[in-house]
Amino acid sequence: MPHPVHAHYAEPSLAFSAEDDYSQPSDRLVSLALEAARLSREVGLDELDLRWAQTGPPSERHPYLRPSCWPGEHYRLLAGLTLAVRPQLVVEVGTGGGLSALAIKKYLPVGSQIATFDIIGWRAGRSFNVLTPSDFEDGSLMQYLADLATSEAFAQYVPLLRRANMVFIDGPKDGIFEQKLLDNMRSLSFDSKPLILILDDIRLWNMLGIWRRVSFPKLDLTSFGHWSGTGIIEWG
Repeated sequence: MPHPVHAHYAEPSLAFSAEDDYSQPSDRLVSLALEAARLSREVGLDELDLRWAQTGPPSERHPYLRPSCWPGEHYRLLAGLTLAVRPQLVVEVGTGGGLSALAIKKYLPVGSQIATFDIIGWRAGRSFNVLTPSDFEDGSLMQYLADLATSEAFAQYVPLLRRANMVFIDGPKDGIFEQKLLDNMRSLSFDSKPLILILDDIRLWNMLGIWRRVSFPKLDLTSFGHWSGTGIIEWG
């Protein structure tokens, strides 16, 4: 079936009714979303645009694509959520090229930290990487190499994970990893109740069922985040 519209990039998806979704957003979650969206208008990520221009993927990407593009990309929303939540510890699952970690790190409260997890070190050969050694010097950004979808690795980092106030999951979207990670998270009692969890790419085909099955209060923030889907959850 041909696409009904032309776009530089497209992914198949489905739209579902919301009124029969078991999980509905709470008043607190709606208030947080509105505040984060307001703050997202005010934040600046010019330095990420510069790093992207210098080290980002090759030119097959759309020439207007940049981290500060908002709405469309989620980096300013991540910054806005960081300002709204004021977390002491953020856990990111999926370091990737480092853009999300830096967007969050810039707007952390003084003394707060972001722990980013991946199975590949940030120095390893990637299609692109914006991180530099100086980003880790002040101790507010730390990377750990572990597959948190496995129960063994998750158990190893429970003392760190349970201290998180905000979690951002940007995994492979293979229909398996994210579900296993969320299942592991259900076994953990977080110190912060409720925890704010941000789930990327919830409109992609492999993520549709995972997002629908979330039973905690949740809200689709795609119009203020990533074009491929951004959801926030009051976890626990």
